[in-house]
This record gives sequence, structure tokens and C-alpha cells, in this order.
Amino acid sequence: MADFSLSSVADLPLDLWVGGVERAASDGGRFDVLDPATGQVITSVANGTVEDAMACVDAADAAAASWAATAPRERAEILRKAFELMTERSDEIAHLISLENGKALPDARGETAYAAEFFRWYAEEAVRASGTVMTAPSGANRILVLQQPVGIAVLVTPWNFPAAMATRKIGPALAAGCTVILKPASDTPLTALLMAKILSDAGVPEGVVSVLPARRSGAVVSAMVHDPRVRKLSFTGSTEVGRVLLKEAADQVVNCSMELGGNAPFLVFEDADMDAAIDGAMIAKMRNAGEACTAANRFYVHADVAEDFSRRLAERMKALTVGPGTHDDTQVGPLVNEESAAKVDELVRGAVSAGARVVLGGDRPDREGFYYSPTVLIDVPRGADILGEEIFGPVAPVLTFTDEDDAIAMANDTEYGLVSYVYTQDLARGLRVSERLDAGMVGLNRGLVSDPAAPFGGTKQSGIGREGGHEGMLDYMESKYVAVSW
Repeated sequence: MADFSLSSVADLPLDLWVGGVERAASDGGRFDVLDPATGQVITSVANGTVEDAMACVDAADAAAASWAATAPRERAEILRKAFELMTERSDEIAHLISLENGKALPDARGETAYAAEFFRWYAEEAVRASGTVMTAPSGANRILVLQQPVGIAVLVTPWNFPAAMATRKIGPALAAGCTVILKPASDTPLTALLMAKILSDAGVPEGVVSVLPARRSGAVVSAMVHDPRVRKLSFTGSTEVGRVLLKEAADQVVNCSMELGGNAPFLVFEDADMDAAIDGAMIAKMRNAGEACTAANRFYVHADVAEDFSRRLAERMKALTVGPGTHDDTQVGPLVNEESAAKVDELVRGAVSAGARVVLGGDRPDREGFYYSPTVLIDVPRGADILGEEIFGPVAPVLTFTDEDDAIAMANDTEYGLVSYVYTQDLARGLRVSERLDAGMVGLNRGLVSDPAAPFGGTKQSGIGREGGHEGMLDYMESKYVAVSW
């Protein structure tokens, strides 16, 4: 599929998907979707309004009781069919992701496979929403605990993984018996709309899944969260926006799951397998060009091996081919928009002004589109702004340490706690450090932690709740206790 275009996706909806039907925005509004490789318009999609948001809630409400009552095996078979359809159309989906998001095709193909796995995993989990029964300690009665769907769920997803972040929420919600409204990021609505069509083709009943593209994100999400019929909000995005949404959700005491920002440390000890550490760094840093909440953001390397590590990392990053994500030979695509590229550039310039040295990159290429050069910085001062914010770009700041306690203290010195990475050949040290790192996930001698079968989530201001694993479905269920005697 060398010359991919939207015409290659004949059934791609470009309007709102409300209750299983395509429809224009209530005011006729539309907004443009840009190609990050050129900055040019790809197409336009309907721009949902508050009125449209309420129509989505109406559709979800109308379908809620029958979907909750649908046999778990039937829900499971629909999710399994969605997995199969995604797998059949994987190349097409990957090209669509690259077109609107900018990521290189290898990353987009990886995302597509990962995204489909959430439908397969929750097809298997849908039949495992088991409750419990026990005798009360007093012996007076039995304690029966049922697991029931929490209700209508509003799902708000980011642009960096437009397929996977949608399926990671839709899969467990449907498995649990919830109806959902997906509000995709405005930069990447096309993949979400295709997911709606695939789910419909898989047999999802009308009203169970709606997709609401909208530039007026705050207004439409607020309206839905304030509707008393909505009982769940799941958001993946920045901590700043997450704080706002938590305040909004408090008005109706809506059940919330929040997967927020990250500032992942990558620790390399003096006894690390250097080949493995470099391979892991390339995955943790350069997957999706660094545009991931799990991306390695701060590299803390023991002084004995720091020079070797920095040199080898720069060599590997320099060898990467930068270009449009849809080109087969591209390994690093553009960032998603001008704002993202400008922010990365500002962070790097600030670090250099504070004393960091550029080993590789450190600039924006002279070409159209929203690119940033793969960059390695050394001698980064501890107080540099680049260490306190998500970079969300292909930039690796390297600092040194000599003491394990100091390395852990630097790693934990952040408001975030999503994921950390540790490289050492000493198993006792690896497990000891993993326990002391304040993060919801740790990659021990691994640069990739995401897995549909594992609970994904963070500590501190990186979020609330878990996605993936059995825990991910429980986030869409309520425990009902029945006191009964027999």
C-alpha cells in the first residue's frame, strides 16, 4: 500500500457516529485534519456540539439496559470479531494512523497489533466477571457480592496512540456491559471513526458505541459528565487536563479513571548489559518518536559507563531515517503538530542555555512539516526544565550518578509516577531498586512494559485506576453486596 490515501478506506466515516449512524454536526460545523508531514489538510470531519453530545448520551442510555443484559459470551464473541476485523485490516489501519498522526509505519503497525489485542483480551475476560459468596463472620447470613456494569462511560483519548487508547478503553467497557461515548483527540479523529465502523461490522448493537469528534472538547465533555445518566469518565492525557476533569466529575460524583502524564527515568547501572541497555533505550525513547507517556524522559547513567552509553545512543539515533510516517523507509516521523515541535525545541534550547551539551541533533530540520531531529544531550544540569516536563519528542537528556540512593532520589524527584526503567545484571539490585521507585510500572531490563494482559497505570499525579489486565475490566464495574440468609 505505497500510495495510501483516504480513498483507500472506502467505509471511513467522516461525520459523527451517534447510535450506530453517521450524522452531521447539529450546527453543520466541520474541522480540518492535518498531515503532520506537510502541515496540509487531509480532510475534514464533523465538529460535534453540546447538542450532539447529549444525543450520544441519549443513544447510550437507550441501549444501556439491553447491552448490560446481553450474555457475557455474546459480548465476548463481538469483541473477538472486532479483533479479527482489525487484524484483517491491519495494514490499512496502520497507514491511516501514520497519515493523521505522523508516526512511522513500523510504529503504526505495532500500535495496530497492540490495539487489536485489547479486543481479544477482553473477549476472554468478558466471561470472567466473577463475584463471591461467603458466610458472614458472625454466621448470621451469607455475603453475596455481584459485579455489575457501572453504566454509561465517556471515554476521552489522546492523539499519540489513536487506535490503542480507544481499544484499551472500549474493550473492557463493552466486556463489562457498559455503553460508551468516545471523544477522540481533535488531531486524530479518523482512526477513532474507523474503529466505530469496525465495531459496528463486528456486531455491536446501535447505541452501544458512539464516537464524537469535536474541537470544543471542554464543552462537550463537561456537558456529558454533568448528565446524571453518565456514571464513568475514563481519560488519557495530560495531568493538567486531568485535574480539570476530576473537578468537573466531582459535581456528579462520577467514577473516574485517569491515565495522565509521565516523566519516566531510565537508570543504567555500571554492571548493565550495555547492548541490552542501548536496545532498551531506543525502544523506550524512540517508540512513536518519543510521543508516549511511557517514553524515557530522563537518562540517569552511572559515571563509569556514561560516556560509552551516550556515544552509542547517539550513534544509534543518528542512523535513524527521518521522514513522512507513511513512507516505508521512515523510522522517525514528524511530531503531531506545530505546537508539539515548538515545545520540544524550547525545552532543548533551555537545557543548552542552562549548560547542557548537544551530542546529536538539537534543532528542527529545514523542511516542511512538524519535525524535530533525534537529539542526545549530556551534562544536563539537575534543575533544567527539560527534566521536569514530558518532552514528548525524540530527545534524550543524559545525567550521571555514582550512588544508588542518589539515582533513586533523582528518579523519584517528580510529581509523576507512571513508569521507570532499570538496567542492571544484579537481580537483587534490580528488584531492590524496582521496589523503591515510585512508579506504577517498572521495566527491569526491558524498554517496553505495555501489555493488554497487565495493569497499566501510575502513582502520584500520573493517574487513578488501571487499564489492561483483569483490573481494567473491574474499573468499569461496581461491586454490589447482597446480605442473604438461607
